[in-house]
Parts: sequence; C-alpha cells; structure tokens
Amino acid sequence: MGERSAVPDLVLETETGSTLMTPDHEYHVGRDPLSDIVIEDARVSWHHAVLRPGTDHWTLEDENSTNGTYADGRRVHEWDVGAGSVIHFGAPSDGPRAVLADRPPPAPERPSVVSAPAATGTFRRPTSVRPLPSRTVRIGRSGDNDLVVDDLGVSRRHAELRALPDGTYEIVDLGSHNGTFLNGQPVTRSRVGAGDIVGIGHSAFCLVGDQLQEYVDTGEVSLDVQDLSVAVDRGRKTLLDRVSFPVGEKCLLAVVGPSGAGKSTLLNALTGQRPADRGTVLYDGRDLYRDYAELRRRIGLVPQEDILHAQLTVRRALTYAAELRFPQDTAKAERRARVDEVIRELGLEQRAGQPIHSLSGGQRKRVSVALELLTKPSLLFLDEPTSGLDPGMDRSVMHMLRGLADDGRTVVVVTHSVLSLDVCDRLLVLAPGGKVAYYGPPEETLAFFGYEQWPEAFEAFERDRERDWAGDFRASVQHRQYIVNSATQPRLPRTDPAPGAFARPPKAQSWGSQLGTLVRRYAAALGADRTFLAIMIALPFVMGAMARALAGSRLTQETAMNALLILCVGGVLTGAANAVRELVKERVIYQRERAVGLSRSAYLMSKVVVLGTVTVLQAVVLTLVALLGVDLNAPGGEGVLLPPLVEITVAVALLAFTAMMLGLLVSALVRKEEVTMPLLVLLAIVQVVFCGALLKLDGVPGIEQLSWLVPSRWALGAMAGTIGLARLVPGELTADPLFRHSAGVWLLNMGMLVVLSALFGYVVARLLRRHEPAVMRK
Repeated sequence: MGERSAVPDLVLETETGSTLMTPDHEYHVGRDPLSDIVIEDARVSWHHAVLRPGTDHWTLEDENSTNGTYADGRRVHEWDVGAGSVIHFGAPSDGPRAVLADRPPPAPERPSVVSAPAATGTFRRPTSVRPLPSRTVRIGRSGDNDLVVDDLGVSRRHAELRALPDGTYEIVDLGSHNGTFLNGQPVTRSRVGAGDIVGIGHSAFCLVGDQLQEYVDTGEVSLDVQDLSVAVDRGRKTLLDRVSFPVGEKCLLAVVGPSGAGKSTLLNALTGQRPADRGTVLYDGRDLYRDYAELRRRIGLVPQEDILHAQLTVRRALTYAAELRFPQDTAKAERRARVDEVIRELGLEQRAGQPIHSLSGGQRKRVSVALELLTKPSLLFLDEPTSGLDPGMDRSVMHMLRGLADDGRTVVVVTHSVLSLDVCDRLLVLAPGGKVAYYGPPEETLAFFGYEQWPEAFEAFERDRERDWAGDFRASVQHRQYIVNSATQPRLPRTDPAPGAFARPPKAQSWGSQLGTLVRRYAAALGADRTFLAIMIALPFVMGAMARALAGSRLTQETAMNALLILCVGGVLTGAANAVRELVKERVIYQRERAVGLSRSAYLMSKVVVLGTVTVLQAVVLTLVALLGVDLNAPGGEGVLLPPLVEITVAVALLAFTAMMLGLLVSALVRKEEVTMPLLVLLAIVQVVFCGALLKLDGVPGIEQLSWLVPSRWALGAMAGTIGLARLVPGELTADPLFRHSAGVWLLNMGMLVVLSALFGYVVARLLRRHEPAVMRK
C-alpha cells in the first residue's frame, strides 16, 4: 500500500453512473454483472478490460476483448490513463464511453451524481431531481400528492416534507402502514439535514444543495459480506468463521457445502433473521444491520418448505398474501394487478386456477417465489429450493432463478444440489466450521480443489477436517481476483445497530384488518380440504349416535353416566382433533409472515375464531343427535338455570372449545406433525381417566389437583349437576361436590372451562414466540 500512496483517486463516469476508483483496488470492466463497471452493450466483451493502479498512475489493460478498447482515439492493449482520459469500449467512436475525472464532482445546479450514502464509494444517478420546496410537500402513492411514489408498499398519503421558518426541513410520517425512515431508522417526525436519507418504500430522498433528489431502488444492488462470524455455546463452537465475499448486481450466487458447514447460519445472518456476532453486511453500501428497519422490506426469503396453503388455488393464495403484505389502503384492483403481474413473470398463467397441492414440485416452488416477488425485493434468498426435485425440475428451478437475476435482482441460493451450478455467476463453498473454502466462478471450482467430481470434494471435506481450507483459499489467486479485487465496497468497521434497527416491523394492516384477512384465508383453506370437511361433518354424528344408543329414550341409573361420558369424549375429540395439527403444519408459513409484520395475536385469534366456530357447531350437533327427544330425568324436569338440554349443549360446546384450545397448545408444542395423532389419543385417555366418571377424585391429594387442569372434569360436573346425577346414580363417585345440582356449582364448572381456555390460549401465544425470528420475540 505504501508504494501506491501517490496514485490519485479518480472517478470513472459512464452513461449509467459514476464509480470512485481508489488505489487499493483493481476495477474490471465488462458485461459480466459482477464486473466493477458493468456495460450492457453487445460490442463489449464479458470480461473486457481492467484499470489497475501503478506506482503513481493508473493503467488501462485490455483483456483480449473481441472488439477492442480505445483510449484517446486509438486501440490499446495497455495504456497509462489519468484525469481527462476518454475511453471507448467496443468501437473507437460510438462505443460506450467512459471519462476519468480527478475527484467526485461537487453538486452543481443539476448534479449528475451524488454519494448515496456518503463515504461508501457508491455513486448513482438520481432518478429525479427537483428544487427544494418552499412549502409543505406531501409524499404518497395517490395521484393527488405533490410527490407521487408509484410503489404499493407506500401508503396513499404517506409523509410530508415540511419547510420550516428557519429554512430547514422536517419529515413527518402521516400514519403510514410501512413507516417512514431517516437514515435507516423509523421516525414519526424529525428534522432533515443535508446528506440525510429519507426512506419511503423503495425510494430514498436526499437534500443536496438547493435540490431534492430521489433514488429508486430498482433491484440492481450489490451485497458485500465482510468478516461474518457466528459462535454458540458461549463461543465454544464456531458456526461461521470470518466469512467474506462480494455479490455484484444482477448476480446469481449459489452456496454449497457439506452438512454442518454453516449454510443456514449464513442465510440467517444475511437476511437479518439472526444477525452475525461480528462482521458487516453492506446492502449497496449501506450497513444492513444498522439500517435493517428500512431495508428488511427489500429482502425476500423463500424457505425450504412451501410457504403457502396447499389447498388454495395459486391466484387465491397470492391474493391473500397481497392483502397481508400491502398497506391497508391499497385498492383491490391494485392488488389484483400486482398478483397478475407476478403470475405472468413466473410463467404461472396456466396454473393460476389450480390448487397448489396439485402442482409439481418445481411449480410449487415457483409459487413460493411468486409470493416473495409481490413486494419487489431487490435481494432474494432461497433455502434448498431444489430439495426433493428430480434432475429436470432441479434445472428448471435454477434457470428460473437465473432469469430472476437477469431481470434485475441479486439472488442467493443455498443448495445441496450440484447439478445446475453452471447457470450461476458465482459459487461459495463453505467447509466444516463455517470457513470459506472457495469463492468464484462455478466452472473453476473442481479444478481449484483438484478433483473431477463433486462427491470427491465433499468426501475430502469430511475426511480432512483438520485441513486449513480457508487458509488455502486466502493464499490463492482466486481469493485475490474474486474477493480482494472484486469487493464492491471499501472494508468498513462493524457499527452497532441503531436502537430502532431491529424493532418489530410496522404492520401493513391494522389488527382488525389482519384478523379479517386471516379468518377468510383460513376458512377458505379448510373449506377446500375435503377430507377435513368429511371428518368434521361425520364425527359429531357418529359420536352422537353412540351416545343416543346408550341413553335410550330416558336417562336412568344404568344409562346416565355412560351417556354423559360419551358426550365428554365426543366433545374432547371433536375439539382437539380439529386443532392438534393446525399450528405445526403452518409453522413455516407463520415464521415467514411474522417476519414481515404479521400480528401474533391476530394469527392466533384467526385460529380461535374459525376453529372455535366449527367446534361449537359440531358440539351442538353432537348433543342434539345424542339427546334431542330423550327424557333427561332432571330434578323437577328443569335444569339448574336453563332447560336441561340447553345446559348440557352449552357444557359440551364449551368443553369442545376448551379441548380445541388444548389441541392448539399441543400443536404449538410439538416439532413434527406426525406426533400429533398419538398425542391426541393420549389426550382423550387422560380426559376419560380424570373426568370423575371412573375414579374417585374428590379428596385424593395430588390427583384432585391434577384433575383441575382437565377440561372434561368440569364439563362432566356441569352436566351431572344439570340432571342431578347423584340422585340417579347414588354412590361414592357421584357424591363429588362438583356434581351437585346447584347454580353456584354449575357456574363454577362453566367458569373453570373459560379459565382453562384462556390459560391454554396464553400458553399457545408464548409457545409461538419460540418459532419466530429473534427480532419479533417481543
């Protein structure tokens, strides 16, 4: 570095923007999206030329391009250049032109470039430039705003930039759904100074001189990963070890490595789901962790498992997702237009009306990608998108990702498959311990490791765990060429995130609106599941018929206890069976939606509303089938407070609802859907044993207290009190105080069912936190 100290900083200006050139870096020019200076012209070669710092000047070297490089009007292979040099690529006169200048130009009356953000070396042309306003300017999506932002993530009336009497400005959020940001942090009202960045949707506004400049994030962004490290077990186990690599604009990067190499950990660090302990992630020059509150909405994440309800059609699933992700003031026609646009982009027009479960694996993955593309993310991350697919589908999905990158996104895919790596621009290979074993073009990887087949390379990772894979790579030519010389940003120290950076994202909709959308979506998904519908309809009739057969035409000493026990079992089974799978099977969907602003309580309440309605209706049918027309033989022919059949129906309905809440608790507790059915059987057995129909519970230490947590204990007590079971069936069991024909006892039994329902709901809400991103656990 000392010998290059005399080399001046220069600015290379092209038609698409300007690049600050510093003497600690080489600058590659070409059509390759990973080049430092990308020129999209057919006459320019993929790797066309390179600008290198010498001892006291810059040198331009042609890289054997097809159509040549021209400096000062003549074709050159190697040429000294400096401030004022004019370079043409591909043709001497009308080829794409670049001009070298001494330093970044100061902001003129109508500047061509500004630093965004300052001091990062990233220079882009503003999308629009206008004079600073002398009055209040309203910003929003609606056409009646002073400054219209055509972005569905922006509210109709989003914010105001107000000119203050002292000549300064302030930004005021107008209650927008997705928030207004100043230098990456959410604000409701704050002063704006020169160089500050106001973020609204995908747009950023800067005050430069006497002008207001707008920059629109169109998706062509770079990602620079610098020294990411993650450790667990108090630092004893390293998951990522100083991982660094650059990702250029419109790049498709694949991340591969053996199990335990830290691929998922890296994905979580890059998306902010679990930030790295040390290191920096630069999103187009901006610190992702520092500005995460604003930048999180420009990141799309497709988990390994599908994140849509398989029973819904493609169009309907995307429509519900659009309702949840776009601001509440987005018109139905706007959402429909965006859904149609994404369906066309992913080639799903012929599948839009099909249920998702009827699609092939590759098509289902396209639908998951379509969901993330609704909000136009600039960075798209995918975790094992080809897992379980045949080779043909594998290649189809990878070519789809290639197309998404070419359309103007940066795409990062974590994969175990090595079948289609050739479509990627760059390949990152992680060795055990989270170390970078290779980064560069895929076609050079196996030669770098000295193997002909990928299985041999992976076997070497497992066999030679003590080998310093990262050290070998750092000493290689590839490290210098593809990491040191290709870094898109200067190396920056890690800065601690601002207090609001990892705050929960604002909700795109109000709580009530979210609940309404979730209820409609869940009801539609259940209604499309014919197997579930058949079971829901049949179960109360079957259980009710069994109870009717035991009850006969009149409850007697021989039939009363058995009939009530069957009603308890039926109520528990209908409620718990409805709910025991519902949270665990949607866990991946919930995790992703929660990360983008879904309300935990609205999600849980949608389950309670839909399943509760279904469960109560089933309980009513069960009770009426079992007891309608049966002489309940209640004392004096009356119940405690209401007619006997009404009281028993209410008790069974509340029991079924409480069992449904208990089923949700089990579903939130387990890790796999397969274990829910055995637990359902165990749940039913516990309800029978501890309800009080088979064992004496009153006065038995420990057992009595344990039974308080069993819903059937209280429901059987309420029903027994209604018909005066102690009178019909004298004995030790029916002498239980909870079986008394008393208004106070009956209300206690019913009240305890309500308390248990609330208790189970609270525990479910707490358990849901375990499966959320760390930032959302509040």
